Amino acid sequence: MKSTYKALLLLNSLSIFRKILNRSVISGYKRLLESLSKPCEDFLFAYGEFYNLLSDRNMTENLSYYITQTALFDENSFTLSAAAGKTSELGENALNAVKRDCETILTLSNLSVDDIINDYKYKSEIAEIADALPRWNRGRPVEEFANGVDLKILSNFYRKNGCGMFARYKAFIWRDGDIKPVCHPDRIEIKSFIGYERQRNQVIENTKAFINGKACNNCLLYGDMGTGKSSTVKAIGNEFRKDGLRIVEMPKERLMDFPILVDKIASLPMKFIIFIDDLSFQSQDKNYTSLKAVLEGGLAARPDNALIYATSNRRHLIKESWQDRDTDDVNRRDNMQETLSLSDRFGLSVCFSNPDKNEYLEIVFALAEKSGVEMDKNELSILAERFALGRGGRSPRCAKQFIESLNS
Repeated sequence: MKSTYKALLLLNSLSIFRKILNRSVISGYKRLLESLSKPCEDFLFAYGEFYNLLSDRNMTENLSYYITQTALFDENSFTLSAAAGKTSELGENALNAVKRDCETILTLSNLSVDDIINDYKYKSEIAEIADALPRWNRGRPVEEFANGVDLKILSNFYRKNGCGMFARYKAFIWRDGDIKPVCHPDRIEIKSFIGYERQRNQVIENTKAFINGKACNNCLLYGDMGTGKSSTVKAIGNEFRKDGLRIVEMPKERLMDFPILVDKIASLPMKFIIFIDDLSFQSQDKNYTSLKAVLEGGLAARPDNALIYATSNRRHLIKESWQDRDTDDVNRRDNMQETLSLSDRFGLSVCFSNPDKNEYLEIVFALAEKSGVEMDKNELSILAERFALGRGGRSPRCAKQFIESLNS
């Protein structure tokens, strides 16, 4: 039996990893193999189409890597079970099917261009143009497939990295009613921060407790602009990715979609931080009641594998005017309590306030040293204070912008 025909038969019989047949490169490869017994026009069309798919993904030099990576990031019963550390529950038959599928994927990735062209039924009819056809290289498979199929190695990968798109990406956003990956996330690291150690450690310890299955709380990071609230959440997502933590940003105007998001992540074996940035509400805002129900008391409460981290420039999340207090509501105190109840439902509230002069200058000096700025400290202090006055106040963001201005 020709190697290409055997690969096609094996590909058609995929079971556990069958969803990879829906991926464009794999389906294009399948069409190419199917065209090996068809007229020249069909074969050449399928060949050109497949090469185009590889070229668009910059994979013409490493086909094996792309095919095995596609399988590695598939979401199926095995990868989900492995991510949860429960592969033993699948049973011997299912695990045998997994191994067979993975061996099929390796077989497919090991075919060469010469295998394809030499096995074409009407090879003699395209002899004049065969040598001019564009070529790809097999390259090498991903590390987890480099030494053949070892289910222990694969299981360890999923246990450490999660599965599906949650293994491929580390940051996500809720958009158009679904979880979408962020292809180019902020790579900020916790060690890059200067100052606010006490506040940041509170959030870090809460996150560690969450990952380890201990008592933890939804967290509100509030305070002045430019003090690193949002950056702290993003850095924590980067720091604990290796521990199975993923971050999903939910725009506050889509909070009514929370039950849908819950349904999508509740059964997944990873841990999730649902990140709501720059949170505040006008009175009578419908999103206010949606979040309030989510935090406590609603039927669609957050699942055990998710925490809510929100940032705000306001401790009291509902914008309140003096007119709101001068209400004719009979139960005036109850009305005021209602405006405060949302922020109180966050079990952990951490305040990030603007630094005083000494703290601001310490940040400036540290950033200057890190950036290689050589300047007398007295002169640097004067310029930094002048810069802060021009920006309306001191903050870590202001200090960073000042140093960047010196380097520009």
